Amino acid sequence: MISVKNLSKHFGDLAVLKDVNVEIKKGEVIAVIGPSGTGKSTLLRCLNLLEEPEGGEIIIDDVNLLDKKTNVFKLRQKMGMVFQSFNLFSHLMVIENIMLGPVDLLKMNRQDAFDEGMKLLAMVGLAEKAYAYPDELSGGQKQRVAIARTLAMKP
Repeated sequence: MISVKNLSKHFGDLAVLKDVNVEIKKGEVIAVIGPSGTGKSTLLRCLNLLEEPEGGEIIIDDVNLLDKKTNVFKLRQKMGMVFQSFNLFSHLMVIENIMLGPVDLLKMNRQDAFDEGMKLLAMVGLAEKAYAYPDELSGGQKQRVAIARTLAMKP
């Protein structure tokens, strides 16, 4: 479960997040929607501490993320985030982009990572692009590869 209480974040004098409260139960799917510049990305970046909030609490699975003793790296492994720029490695094929995290971080063997990557590519409708490079894909295809790569980490 994720619980956010009174979360605040400022950029200079601009209060991007002010006393935000939300509770997300395990298995629940939510959408954060709103106009450009209203703090959606900042909220998500605060949830995995890519941005440090000035106030409030973030509790994930009964662990206070803002406690200095918390192993943030371990908690980040439970989260998945697809960035607007996708951050695909242009020198790696699509399947290699998907396999990289599971092999290097989860210590999955390469064959299992390949098999899982191919399943995920099929799930997002891109199995035929496994051996393409990111520069050969459309923006929408890159986004689907980024989603598959995130899911490969089993967040």
